[in-house]
Amino acid sequence: MIKIERTGIFNMENAVRGARNAMNSWGNMDSRTEPDGTFVFGNADLELMTKLCAAGSSHRKFMRQIFVSADITAPLYWWKEYDTYKVGTTANSQSTMHKLHAKPITPADFSHDKLRGASLDAILALIEVMESLRLEYIKTKDKSLWYALIQLLPSSYRQMRTCTMSYENLVSMRRDRLGHKLEEWRVFCEWIESLPYANPLIFKPEP
Repeated sequence: MIKIERTGIFNMENAVRGARNAMNSWGNMDSRTEPDGTFVFGNADLELMTKLCAAGSSHRKFMRQIFVSADITAPLYWWKEYDTYKVGTTANSQSTMHKLHAKPITPADFSHDKLRGASLDAILALIEVMESLRLEYIKTKDKSLWYALIQLLPSSYRQMRTCTMSYENLVSMRRDRLGHKLEEWRVFCEWIESLPYANPLIFKPEP
């Protein structure tokens, strides 16, 4: 299970202007920013950006200057794979070290939608144990109980991070993870495809 919220796109206008620096062709810019802040590519700008993207990463440097921010809530097993993409990305996360004990631990805090039978019973039993440890820790402040919470925490625990990345980062992520066996990656790739001008900048559909 993955949830992506509060998506923001920034710096498109500056990125396009910068892409025209090499040929001093700023006078050909035909994009505009609407009163609501939405950036709209003009035909000439979009044609140039599409050509630069097709020419390869060394030519589409403007893509590194289009920034995306979003709040992503996903299980730790997904974050371990996301952390492969360190270059050009930044994330501020919820702290398990400081805040795991700050609120009740419930099934809603975990991705367990694929579990059935004994496996579902096992995670629910673990959650019950962890909640009892949490309550005891709040009463006693016994650090061994806090350690028990941290060491028992399964990779299905859902953590929220505010992430920033560029359109160039998203090219790599979609290329690497499209059709991945983890459903969370497939949902993430669908989110990428929904971003403004993802087609044709980040991907081009198969003919």
